[in-house]
Amino acid sequence: MGEAIIQHPQVDGVTFTGSERIGRQVALSATARLAKVQLELGGKNPLLVLDDADLDLAVECALQGAYFSTGQRCTASSRLIVTEGIYEPFVEALRSRVAALRVGHALDPESQIGPVVNRDQLVKDLEYMAVGVSEGANALVLGEALSRPTRGHFLSPTLFVDTTPGMRINREEIFGPVASVILARDYDEALAIANDTEFGLVGGIITRSLKHASDFKRHAQVGMAMVNLATAGQEYHVPFGGTKASSYGPREQGSYAREFFTSVRTAYVNAG
Repeated sequence: MGEAIIQHPQVDGVTFTGSERIGRQVALSATARLAKVQLELGGKNPLLVLDDADLDLAVECALQGAYFSTGQRCTASSRLIVTEGIYEPFVEALRSRVAALRVGHALDPESQIGPVVNRDQLVKDLEYMAVGVSEGANALVLGEALSRPTRGHFLSPTLFVDTTPGMRINREEIFGPVASVILARDYDEALAIANDTEFGLVGGIITRSLKHASDFKRHAQVGMAMVNLATAGQEYHVPFGGTKASSYGPREQGSYAREFFTSVRTAYVNAG
């Protein structure tokens, strides 16, 4: 069905949200007949926590960004990059909050994490958790498949520490309630780690430093930069999209969305 839509001569443009692998196929097929293409793909989004960060705010932003909506957001904070001075208190505070998250039916007011979208995604999440352990990451909280009174593929959250940037769990999008903590010496190393990815959708920083916040907004290789906010949040009147392998073509949302759905016409008129 997808290929039929892409190749139909009356379809002037194709907008796609999904995996990078399928997005590349969509782009190649659509551009082969010079159709417009707009892609929103994956992310491996960093949240930097600096020594001067408000600890409670940092934990709350990490928790919301990484685990709420079951981590099934392209803007989820899957890499938590934390500098040395705040590393231990941050990890301990986050571990306590993650271990206490309540998993259940999405419409139950007591639930904080709903089900994984389907069985295939559940299997993928469990496989990545096993990969993390096999790579040597320390699972401070290790999730597992759960049974609940209602139907659904329920999974408790996972928090990895003692991870390195080269691990698969820090390179590949998992799209589940799994987050990794990476230790950095200082802001400069944290930023370098944040940018060391093929993706560039969104990034966040928790700091009281205007200098570091401003530098991050300028030099983070992302389409959206958050300061003292969770990465997984948006306003619909502003452009949405990223850089590198996260997005392709005009931005979604806001006034910039018109670029994809319209064509520029220049008219010359001789009024003499």
